[in-house]
Amino acid sequence: MRPDAGTVPRSAFLPSPVFLAVLAAFAGSGLAVWSGAGNAGVLVFCFVVAGWIVSLCLHEYAHALVAYRFGDTGVAGRGYLRLNPLKYSHPLLSIVLPVIVVVLGGIGLPGGAVWVDHHRIPGRLRHSLVSFAGPATNVLFALALAVPFWFAPDLGAHPEFWAALALLGMLQAMASVLNFLPVPGLDGGNMLYPWLSPTWRRGWDKVAPFGFLLLFALLWQPSVGRVFFGGVFRLAELLGLDPRLYSYGLDLMRFWTQWV
Repeated sequence: MRPDAGTVPRSAFLPSPVFLAVLAAFAGSGLAVWSGAGNAGVLVFCFVVAGWIVSLCLHEYAHALVAYRFGDTGVAGRGYLRLNPLKYSHPLLSIVLPVIVVVLGGIGLPGGAVWVDHHRIPGRLRHSLVSFAGPATNVLFALALAVPFWFAPDLGAHPEFWAALALLGMLQAMASVLNFLPVPGLDGGNMLYPWLSPTWRRGWDKVAPFGFLLLFALLWQPSVGRVFFGGVFRLAELLGLDPRLYSYGLDLMRFWTQWV
């Protein structure tokens, strides 16, 4: 326990009603997809979007929890330990933008960010571990979503559910890879940042605000995009996620395309 943890109320560690509502939507829509109750496309949309928001909350929570354990107890007062996406320093970048990119493009864009007071965390390794904690959560979530495929006797039963689960698992695999890329401003870059020389840090700081744009510019290049997405699909296959199920899940999630 942190030395000053006694000054932090226990309520600062309780899951927020917002997160519990999203979690309930995730579980409820998943059950509805499994049972075939209602429009499959709408239900898959709700399942994937709610599941993606849950993963974003867990990602940011992991950053905050490790920061708290390493000395920045202020993250509790800022509400980051309650899994409430509305408390993030940039809800638009943390939740809205990643959800839009998932829905329209089927890309697991990294979110961000909780604000961490790095002056209260001693040591470069601890700073890197704070940045590492979020992507590690995506890896664990991807593995958790892949496990049912290892033991499922028949994916032909409840195909919409398996397609939705494969889509969500693929998105987590994609987010894991993206988050570990050494891009300034993203978690992978933030892991490297504490180890850079002062000269490199000054240049890094100038580029970091444009990290998302740099990432998009790289993926927009056909040669880079082919290598990246090919690698993600290969990784997903190693996890037991069939890209064909991912494609079917993506078609179901974008149910409105059948009307235009």
